[in-house]
Amino acid sequence: MAGPFSKILIANRGEIAVRIIRACREMGIASVAVHSEADAGAMHVRMADEAALIGPAPASESYLSIVKIIEAARLSGADAVHPGYGFLSENAAFAEAVREAGLVFIGPSPAAMRAMGDKAAARQAMGAAGVPIVPGYHGLPGTSPSDEELCEVAPRIGYPLLVKATAGGGGRGMRVVSESGALTEALAAARREAIHAFGDGTLFLERYIPRARHVEIQVLGDNHGNLVHLFERECSVQRRHQKIIEESPSPFLDDELRALMSRTAVKAARAARYTNAGTVEFIVDPVTRSFYFLEMNTRLQVEHPVTELVTGLDLVRWQIRVAAGEPLPFGQEDIRARGHAIECRLYAEDPSRGFLPAGGSLLRFVPPAGPGLRVDAGFAEGDSVGLHYDPLLAKIICLAEDRPAAIARMRQALRRMAVLGVVTNWEFLRRLVDEPDFEEGKVHTTWIEERLAGQEHEEGNPPREFLAAAALALHEGRDRLSGTGSPRASDGSAIGDVSASHHSTRDHFSPWAASDAFHSGRKG
Repeated sequence: MAGPFSKILIANRGEIAVRIIRACREMGIASVAVHSEADAGAMHVRMADEAALIGPAPASESYLSIVKIIEAARLSGADAVHPGYGFLSENAAFAEAVREAGLVFIGPSPAAMRAMGDKAAARQAMGAAGVPIVPGYHGLPGTSPSDEELCEVAPRIGYPLLVKATAGGGGRGMRVVSESGALTEALAAARREAIHAFGDGTLFLERYIPRARHVEIQVLGDNHGNLVHLFERECSVQRRHQKIIEESPSPFLDDELRALMSRTAVKAARAARYTNAGTVEFIVDPVTRSFYFLEMNTRLQVEHPVTELVTGLDLVRWQIRVAAGEPLPFGQEDIRARGHAIECRLYAEDPSRGFLPAGGSLLRFVPPAGPGLRVDAGFAEGDSVGLHYDPLLAKIICLAEDRPAAIARMRQALRRMAVLGVVTNWEFLRRLVDEPDFEEGKVHTTWIEERLAGQEHEEGNPPREFLAAAALALHEGRDRLSGTGSPRASDGSAIGDVSASHHSTRDHFSPWAASDAFHSGRKG
């Protein structure tokens, strides 16, 4: 059946571009990939129906160029643009430019993006709407508090506190300050980082909650006044404010707190007049069990597969249908969460060198397969992994009937996969899910720093299966990687060709593939 659009341009790259292309294919919609010179042979380019070169490797000259992306959409004849996550996904000016070009932006309104994009303004708006916020100081609306002003009010907030960039994200422009003597230096460092990352050095202060839990609520709204939540994801396993492992349901919440937080997230989204898919993030005090608004991400989250598995709803498909003007055919009472899902992010980075990004050629990349497993990947065996962009290679997601079974399934999945040729955090992920604290749900946002301090620098010996795979890669790698075309699988098919190659992620993609035991069919 034909989809609500004839052609969608995906203004992104990597695994999220691949994810959206797959959804388009299932819906009968043609896909257009954009790519930089560095990504000319990338998996998302190979998979799309069409591809457009938009500039050299630097993101500022390609994936962040509104003019080039709009021109590519116009020339391709696309009638909608999906921004994915990262890059321009939360840029209100980009959403406006898409609309001004006569195209549909698959996401929220520019007004909602602006309302939630400035963290200080979002705090004020949520406080006015009755959503609990962490005590802090952000100055008068539309102003940028000076360092002197922030130093003056800091004692009233109390230490420890957080210095945060109003335009921040991913932990950039953020510093934890334990005592007054360190505040001036932290402000200067956070402001420099914020200007470099976001072009905006505006800062605000927020009380720091030690060993907090990070819990977020997925929301989905249409253009007809319908707005629902799709339950929570816990994202407390982080390093330097970057999420590594996500799961649903949260092992920390009880039914009463879960219901209250979910209702509050819907209240927050309504206050922002939000439509399409979005996420309301909260910090939860582990002692008082009080929760506070952290921010709202006005886009699809990296960890959206966790929600898809427990609810059986395809979030990308619903993003597209909502953007086309379709109403949600289900209400809150129709949505059920079943089973337990866990996601681990596989990064091309070196834990032994402070998680520095790593590059190279994927000599061997064999994702795990089996019941209850899904892999969303942006690379295939034989691909080159560069250093220009986010180092996320793939997401390994599993679903089982309960949390112990899901942990056991994830442990086996990580043991059964193989990645060679590029340094990754694979062994680090294995160590995390094997930790007794993780198994018992005793994690928090600084758990890695406190519990595993220094362990990321341990080198360890490679597992025997890695040595065997390495020997095989050395034997086959030269012939397989020396050709000018796409790398070939053992059956002669092009690796990354979803119609033939076992190295593609097609068999592990569908949100329902891992949840057939829990869901009898697709809603809507």
